[in-house]
Amino acid sequence: MKPTFISLVLFLSLCCTAQNNPSIAYSALRIEMLFPEGKTKALILSYDDGRTEDRQLVKLMNKYHLIGTFHLNSNKLSTPTYLNKEEISTLFAGHEVSVHSANHPNLVDQSKIDVINEIVEDRKELERLVGYPVRGMAYPFGNTNDEVIEAMDGLGIEYARTVGDSYKFEIPKEYLRWHPTLHQFAKAYWETNQPEKDAQELAHFYKVIDDFLKTKELALLDIWGHSWEMNNDTTKWNETEKFFTLLANNPAIYYDTQIHIVDYLNAFKNLKFAINKSTVTNNSALDVYFKINNKVFKAPAGKTTVLNL
Repeated sequence: MKPTFISLVLFLSLCCTAQNNPSIAYSALRIEMLFPEGKTKALILSYDDGRTEDRQLVKLMNKYHLIGTFHLNSNKLSTPTYLNKEEISTLFAGHEVSVHSANHPNLVDQSKIDVINEIVEDRKELERLVGYPVRGMAYPFGNTNDEVIEAMDGLGIEYARTVGDSYKFEIPKEYLRWHPTLHQFAKAYWETNQPEKDAQELAHFYKVIDDFLKTKELALLDIWGHSWEMNNDTTKWNETEKFFTLLANNPAIYYDTQIHIVDYLNAFKNLKFAINKSTVTNNSALDVYFKINNKVFKAPAGKTTVLNL
């Protein structure tokens, strides 16, 4: 539909009014979140199950100063092929320990009380092992539905990751339906006897990483997987180290656990701006960074700050 004369007049009138009325002009200012330290990219690395291969994975992550989130099944710990309970606190120091259910059932097949028990039991035991509130989760098999999420209400879980790869760098709108960017190595497990397909998936994996590194937009890269997928395969471990080196020590990337990213997102959402954007109050315990019309600002934790627009 072509614009009418009336609509053009109205548009021009509003533009002129905005120029002459600062309150209207200020209300049109665009506020854009930045990650901590004013960075435009953030990286989440998360791994499920708590198998013994996590030892080698954590050692490799620490070598490159990368931070991981590890979703553990507490009732499987201290059993064959799983980590020992006694090592959890030390092994994952500096990383996040998170819920993965106590026994790893498919939660969508469980009754409401069983879903609650699986999460609460896992959370209680993991908190006993690490000594801090455990507030995140990855769904067993990546499966969830409305009934599972309803059962989780009030259990203290602030995000829950699926395995529904988005292949995007967007921040999820629903934290209890947190879809990651992609699985480690995409779907190339080197176990399908389809070398050509695996090569395509691996190439896709590195293409996504390259897109992340090159984008100028705000970008969150969320890679998930299992350390046991590498097992004792030198090729897979070498490939893991390769992509770690691509992502490590990049001044444009913010590295942190998933729960701390969630805390930061909530802190940004809870900033209190004056009507004319001249001041902002940050009631959280985290410094928050943002842009207004491409000018970068910092809202220090627990303070009201004057913004010189």
